[in-house]
Amino acid sequence: MLTIGDTLPSFSLQAVTSLSPGKEFETVSDRSYAGKWKVLFFWPMDFTFICPTEIAEFGRRNQDFLDRDAQVLGASTDTHFVHLAWRQSHPDLKSLPYPMLADTKRELSSALGILHKHDGVALRATFLVDPEGIIRWASVNDLSVGRNVDEVLRVLDALQTDELCPCNWKRGEATLSSGVKDAASAE
Repeated sequence: MLTIGDTLPSFSLQAVTSLSPGKEFETVSDRSYAGKWKVLFFWPMDFTFICPTEIAEFGRRNQDFLDRDAQVLGASTDTHFVHLAWRQSHPDLKSLPYPMLADTKRELSSALGILHKHDGVALRATFLVDPEGIIRWASVNDLSVGRNVDEVLRVLDALQTDELCPCNWKRGEATLSSGVKDAASAE
């Protein structure tokens, strides 16, 4: 699995971005949203039970990510047509404000190293990617456990301080002193 310090692989995928007829699909690539942080999260498959709880929560919290100059991108190995059908039929997904990427050929999930070894679906993985395309945080949950969107925001906040942040640090709290940071970086 790619991890901290690795470059986000290049990709160009079809995405569902709207429910408006004729405007449902767009191509989204690693070059889309230049200069922004990317919150790239994967779910195993559409029309399941845990996945919509996470997808909807990222949607509800989308403005919090936008306020941090971060673009949320959701993805699975389903096609963009399946994504569209799911959005049209699931009340919590109808008004999603971010793209649902279709990694149908499993190119991005394979390059990231997050395909389930037996089921061939994407693991429940989350990556925070800085504006230069470098992965700064990676997290993977078991297929049976949903992720915590508050934790993704907390880590994004911490990374954006560019300072040392102690355990359980939250936005607005003091970070560790720069003298400690200098000593830690010398180790």
